[in-house]
Amino acid sequence: MNLIIRAAQIVDPSSAHHGKVVDVLIQDGVIVKMGAKLQNPNKFEEIKRDNLHLSQGWFDSSVSLGEPGFEDRETITRGLHVAAKSGFTGIALQPNSLPVIDNQSQVHFVQSKAKGMATALYPIGALTKNSEGKDLAEMYDMKNAGAVAFGDYNKNLENANLLKIALQYAQDFDGLVIAYAQDSNIKGAGVANEGTVSTRLGLKAIPNLAEELVVARNLFLLEYTGGKMHIPTISTAKSAQLIKEAKAKGLQVTCSVSVHHLVLTDEKLDGFDTRYKVTPPLRTEADRKALLKGVKDGTIDMITSDHNPIDIEHKKMEFDLAKNGTIGLESTFGALMTVLPLETVVEKLTAGRAVFGIGTTSVQEGQTANFTLFNPEGSWTFAKEHIGSKSKNSAFLGVKMKGEVYGVYHQQKLVLR
Repeated sequence: MNLIIRAAQIVDPSSAHHGKVVDVLIQDGVIVKMGAKLQNPNKFEEIKRDNLHLSQGWFDSSVSLGEPGFEDRETITRGLHVAAKSGFTGIALQPNSLPVIDNQSQVHFVQSKAKGMATALYPIGALTKNSEGKDLAEMYDMKNAGAVAFGDYNKNLENANLLKIALQYAQDFDGLVIAYAQDSNIKGAGVANEGTVSTRLGLKAIPNLAEELVVARNLFLLEYTGGKMHIPTISTAKSAQLIKEAKAKGLQVTCSVSVHHLVLTDEKLDGFDTRYKVTPPLRTEADRKALLKGVKDGTIDMITSDHNPIDIEHKKMEFDLAKNGTIGLESTFGALMTVLPLETVVEKLTAGRAVFGIGTTSVQEGQTANFTLFNPEGSWTFAKEHIGSKSKNSAFLGVKMKGEVYGVYHQQKLVLR
C-alpha cells in the first residue's frame, strides 16, 4: 500500500526528524521520503488528521486472546484488529488458551491465525507443560517455531529448582524466561490488596509480601544461574526497588507494569465491582506513585495493557468468585497520558521489542514503515462504545482519558479508527 501521511510530528528520538512536522511518503511498505510539503505525482492516498503525531509502532508485552478454547472471550483475528485500532503493531500473546501453548504445533496454530493482519503476533510459550509447574515445556522447539519468551501466565513457579533449571537451559538458545511473582501460600484465598480498604470491606487480603518474597527469590536464582529474566506486571514499591538493585549488580533482568497499576488504586474496590479484580491486585496510592517513579527513572522497562478478556459469566458475580483480569488495549494510551509525559509513554510502549528480541525500526527514510498515528491532546471519558473487544470487562469505564489513537501502518496495511 502506497500513501503519504501529511503534517505528522515525529516522536522518535532515534530519528533525525524527531520533534519535526513532516510529510511521510511510503511506497511498498518502505519510508521513501520525509520532508515538508512533499509532491504527490503518483496520486498516492493521503492521510490527514488533526494534530497528527507519529511514532514507532507500539508493542504490548502481555495480551491474552482466548483462542483456542475460549473464543467466547476473544478471537485472535478480532483481538489483533482491536490492537491495531488501539495503536499496537505488535503484541506478545500469552499461552493461557485451551490447550495451553506449550509445544511448537500450538505456536504454529496461533501464528497461522494472525496472517494478513496489520498487528503482528509474537507467541509466548508456556514455561511448563500445560502451565502446571511440574515439568518444563518444549522450550527449544517452541523457540525454533517462533516463540519469543517462556512463562506461565499469572502463575508463580513454586518449584525454585525447576526455575533454576529453566534459566540454565534457556541460555543455550538465548531464551527469555518470564517469572511471574506471587506466592500462592501467602496469597491464600486473598482477593484484594492488604490494607485499610480490604479491612473495611471485609475482603480476604493479599499482602505485598506475596509478590516481593518471590521477586527476591527469583533474582537470587538469576544471580546464581545467569541468563535473562523478565518479571511481568510488578505492583509494589519494594518489587521495583529489588529490581533496581539487581540491575545495578549487572543482572539481565527486565520488568513491566500494567496500565491499571499506574492509574488506579484499591480505593476503586469500594463498590465491590469485579472489573477491578485483577492479579496482582490494585495497590495503594503510595505503591502507584512508586511505580510511576520506577517508570520515569528506567527501573521499569515497559508498560503493558495486560489485556485479559473474561466472559460475563465468570466476571459478573460475587467478588470472591469472579475471575481476575481486565481488558486494556483500547484504554492504554488515553489512560497513560493522564499520568505520564508523551515521550515516556511512547518509550515504554516501544521498549518491549528490544527486550523480547523483536526487530526495531526507526522513523527514517529507507526503513520499513512500522508506526502508530495519534493525537496526544484532547480529553474524553472511556465508555462502552469505545470497546472493540468481545468481552467488556474494562477497569477503565468512566475514567477520564487524554489523547486519541488514530491507528497504525504496518506490514503494508493501514488501519484507522
